[in-house]
Amino acid sequence: MHFLKTLIKTPQLEDPANKFFEVHRHFYRYSKGDFIGPALVISRTKAKITLKGSHEYEDLILELACRGANEGEFKITGVLETGKDLSEEISNLGLEWKLKKASGQKKIYKSEISDTIDKNTFLDAIELFRKTSYLLLSFNNGPANKVTTKKRIPQPSKKKVEDDEISKRVQFCVGYIANSNDNMNLIIESALADFASELPETWKKITLTNNYKISGIEVPKNVKNSMLMRILAIRKGKMIRTIEIDGELIERQYNIVV
Repeated sequence: MHFLKTLIKTPQLEDPANKFFEVHRHFYRYSKGDFIGPALVISRTKAKITLKGSHEYEDLILELACRGANEGEFKITGVLETGKDLSEEISNLGLEWKLKKASGQKKIYKSEISDTIDKNTFLDAIELFRKTSYLLLSFNNGPANKVTTKKRIPQPSKKKVEDDEISKRVQFCVGYIANSNDNMNLIIESALADFASELPETWKKITLTNNYKISGIEVPKNVKNSMLMRILAIRKGKMIRTIEIDGELIERQYNIVV
């Protein structure tokens, strides 16, 4: 499940650093203030649905494109980037991805991937690694079923929300799946569930943004290490989700504890 879907269901998480790490980790970098979060653009023609996402939507686009594909194998290329050694987890999936610790002070492991895997294994890998890591993967099963993801995580945007260059950010990951009722319902349920009742039957383009207003930070007690203190700190504030449907704007706000 994508981390924003979890947050929409339960905006105020209890003990997020320990019980909801898969959500909490996406908020490490935020101090107090207003911040640009991930964005997603969905468009469709008679033949296919196009999904364009910024960083932090690549796992969802991979999942949707994989679920929308016919049974078979995927020839995937790209990078797995993670903050801990996941060699055992990789092996348990029957994969032979070799992790190497990146140079530098940060504890980062990377695996350069070129592999062919079946659909179920691919979905299992997405669900497992999205909790702690980033899967920056690409595959091409034809014009109506492919994903292209950049191999390097971008620096966080320093722009103000009103200056957000969404069209540029959502080039980070681009996916295509066949236009069918099942695939469209899957996209709505996965990415737009809180707007489902207001979506018109016919539309051409939807732009979804997720922005944050962090108003308070609860620092853990009895933690001396400054980096660990930042990682474990709980952020409180608002998440503002906005969709633009063919020019019409609809907004949802959530009081969040992450």
